[in-house]
Amino acid sequence: MMSIPSFAIPTDPVDLLPAITQQTTKIKGKILDANNGEPIIGANVLVKGTTNGTITNLDGEYELNASIGSTLVISYIGYKSMETKATEGTQVIKLVEDSETLDEVVVVGYTTQRKESLTGAMSTVKSDKLKDITTPSVENMLNGKVPGVYVAPGSGQPGSSGAVVIRGQASLSGGTRPLWVIDGVIVGSSAGDLNPADIESMTVLKDAASTAIYGSEGANGVIVVTTKKGREGKLNINASVKMGISTVNNGNLEVMDGAELYDYYASFQNANEIAFTRWNPELRNSNFSWWDLATQTGFTQDYHIAISGGTDKLQSYFSIGYYDEKGAVKGYDYDRYSFRMRTSYKPYKWLTIKPSLSGSRRDIYDQQYSVTAMYSMLPWDSPYDENGELVPHRYSGWVNAQNTNYLLDYSYGNYGESTNYEFMGNLDFDVQITDWLKFTSVNNYRLITYSSHSYTDPRSNAGSGVNGRLYEYRSEVVRRYTNQNLMVSKLIRKHSINGHVSYEFKDYTAKTFAGNGTGFIPGFQVMDVTSVPESIGGARTEWAVQSYFTNWKYTYDNKYLGEVMFRRDGASNLGTNAKYGNLFSVSAGWIINREEWFNADWVDNLKLRASYGSVGNRPGALYPQYDLYSVSSSYNTQAGALISVIGNEDLTWEKTFTTGIGADAAFFDNRLHMTFDYYIKNTDNIIYNVPVTGLTGVTSIYKNIGKMRNTGFEFSLGGDIIRNKDLNWNVEFNIAHNKNELRDLYSQKQADGSYAVVPVIISDGSTIAGTINRRLEVGEPIDTYYGKEWAGVNPENGAPMWYMDDENGQKVTTSDYSKADYYKLGTSNPKIFGGFSTSLTWKNFDLSAVFGYSMGGQIYNYSRQEYDSDGTYTDRNQMKLQKGWSRWEKPGDIATHPVAKYNNQDKGNSASSRYLEDSDYLKLRSLTLGYNLDLKRYGIQSLRFSVSGENLFTITDYSGVDPEVPASDGAVMGTAGPGIYPSVRRVMFGLNVTF
Repeated sequence: MMSIPSFAIPTDPVDLLPAITQQTTKIKGKILDANNGEPIIGANVLVKGTTNGTITNLDGEYELNASIGSTLVISYIGYKSMETKATEGTQVIKLVEDSETLDEVVVVGYTTQRKESLTGAMSTVKSDKLKDITTPSVENMLNGKVPGVYVAPGSGQPGSSGAVVIRGQASLSGGTRPLWVIDGVIVGSSAGDLNPADIESMTVLKDAASTAIYGSEGANGVIVVTTKKGREGKLNINASVKMGISTVNNGNLEVMDGAELYDYYASFQNANEIAFTRWNPELRNSNFSWWDLATQTGFTQDYHIAISGGTDKLQSYFSIGYYDEKGAVKGYDYDRYSFRMRTSYKPYKWLTIKPSLSGSRRDIYDQQYSVTAMYSMLPWDSPYDENGELVPHRYSGWVNAQNTNYLLDYSYGNYGESTNYEFMGNLDFDVQITDWLKFTSVNNYRLITYSSHSYTDPRSNAGSGVNGRLYEYRSEVVRRYTNQNLMVSKLIRKHSINGHVSYEFKDYTAKTFAGNGTGFIPGFQVMDVTSVPESIGGARTEWAVQSYFTNWKYTYDNKYLGEVMFRRDGASNLGTNAKYGNLFSVSAGWIINREEWFNADWVDNLKLRASYGSVGNRPGALYPQYDLYSVSSSYNTQAGALISVIGNEDLTWEKTFTTGIGADAAFFDNRLHMTFDYYIKNTDNIIYNVPVTGLTGVTSIYKNIGKMRNTGFEFSLGGDIIRNKDLNWNVEFNIAHNKNELRDLYSQKQADGSYAVVPVIISDGSTIAGTINRRLEVGEPIDTYYGKEWAGVNPENGAPMWYMDDENGQKVTTSDYSKADYYKLGTSNPKIFGGFSTSLTWKNFDLSAVFGYSMGGQIYNYSRQEYDSDGTYTDRNQMKLQKGWSRWEKPGDIATHPVAKYNNQDKGNSASSRYLEDSDYLKLRSLTLGYNLDLKRYGIQSLRFSVSGENLFTITDYSGVDPEVPASDGAVMGTAGPGIYPSVRRVMFGLNVTF
């Protein structure tokens, strides 16, 4: 019997089919990412050699009329194309990424896109890049990681939140906070109490092409947060523990000890006039440290457990977390409990139900020692007497006998506490109508309740005048959100179309109640023990926004990209005649390396982008369109009403029009990658509370006035310097620049009766009396400092000097502060800022470091007006002279500081550019060393030990506590007050295990 050669035997019986008539049938399949199992949306499925093809739907599924055994060509941007034989049943096909930089599926504009197909400017940070710092506040995790995003961190106080500015300040009064979107739900101007450990990725949307879809709330940029979810596969259990210690860091600000302060006073030109009774050399030995009294080694612990997994029908993710931090300044404790549950259930092929629920509880106990006293209290004065007992207020044995002993108040039990609950629930669902048409519904309810209580003992300084005070506050916030989308995904030969038509509604309701009671027996802490109802108050506020919008993306041949968006928004707090506004964007992209004529194999990706569009902003006030009256019972104990707001029925949207161009590139098998963006943001119809005559009792009215422009660029560069089996060394760098210019402002009536646009003087945003001002002037940045310009020290007599203009307009010096003129002095925003990082992996070890930097900005260091006062303030400690500073002592001295006098009245410490300092810095934000154990043979997927340091060093010439002045209520501050809570230097130990 003759044997048949093996090469002649078909490897697959299907190969015999060409010899017979093939039957066309409906073939089905699902395209997944080979790395993470996520469905790939919009992948091309084409029968080889024909024009018969389709595109995967929003679940990565496809259906196609073809014959069994025919060759399918599968392709998608960012993945390697592949060919496979069509089989019976539902076949699962996994695509392998073409390049590591193209593997990101970014959540943007109510849907998802591959990063390579984007036409807008955005940056995504994955969870592994967000773990280098320990913070309960999500916004602080972005610091230095995203080009064009400036983050002013919170202080070292536990739970403090930062401020985020994306591509400069686009409004005068609308704030700078970006919009936060969590799992498709618009949650407002902050992420709330979201647990950072639950975050899968954060995507920052920066230009009109990406933010315009969010319409009236996208003017300040958008941060889209995607939390972790369950995936098909076996059950995973992940547990992490972090514990560590923290210490306060006072930067370059050092106050004097007892001996130094005595020598300083003794050097006063008029030391013979020092009047306090304890003035004698023995004061050199009186050296109580108020800093050591108030500070301690803080302790942080962070626990998180997550369970995830599922089948093809049901996937779930559930987590619980606990975060606790004892402040490095004594007396402040922060606790947070959190949970999150996300489920995806697919009972039918056409229906997916996605319920989710999350919640948190935040507790704060506040008996914090005084931060201001850490710097200001005299080292000659101790809170304890020689027997270790607390001394009374205004103790006669103190040099500053007019001061109070705050420790005595604490001994009586003065304290404050608060509890915040936050719950958010979703009932979302998807309906697959056809293979190219899908309906999605997002429905959210969010409830936030807050309560606070404070106790002021009758025996304490603050409570003695009213025989004690109790304070209670309650608030309840409800936010509702719904979004309905009809989504299209269609492939016609080389043409890919994706789009949606949507409706959105969201509203907000807040109720508050507050009450004070005074007069009670010490120790009682419930309101019914008070004898006098001191005050009572409450409010209810509401707003609503309704939107209709559509967005369409077009791709031709996987290399030409286009996108258009139109949105119509209506808001309750705009004028009756102008509630609705239209917003739009258009953008395009060109993937050059996909052209047939492009033959540079070393280029993995080369894409050009361009966009233009508009986003909106609305006033912070809720009812500026109405004439409002203030109703109170303060008129002869009877209820009365006074006009408080003059409405503006024509108040309309503030709009920002952004033009942007950009480029993305990757080279040498993604060993090197870069991104560049340039933008121009023009803001029109600026909403501003314009001053008016007070004859009616109202001093301002909201109007649309003025124009503003922000221009800038962003550049990021990174890559793998070394990349092999055992060793990988990666470096990333980003830099950004933004220039602000006010281009128009409201007209003011002049003395001759005409109207003209003239500069407006405003505050610096702080609440400090006697600090520097800012100046709004056409052609200048809106953060321009305005004040008297310091001219140094007169070498002949040591007097302070400032500049003034003489009769000829020439700049001359004067030692009379009242004669000094006002000048524009600089700006608070940096010229360039950014960060860089490096990570090194060798076998099971990993080492990473993240740095941040800023150059070209200025800080007004008000604290020096008090602590560097040349003897003006004798009731508070003084700071040591910095390196390079000197004090005038005799004629001929060239010094930085004027002559010091007791009760100095030379005005040398008055507001001027003397205290305006450069805010340049370089910071090591984090340094982490980790070790990964391979324990898979014991059923443990991963086990990692780590140790990390945060805020390990700062290089700066700024003389204050921290060149990154802590944010205040979500706003970036350019003025440092007298009591800056220092940043903390933290060392954390971590353990992470996955089963």
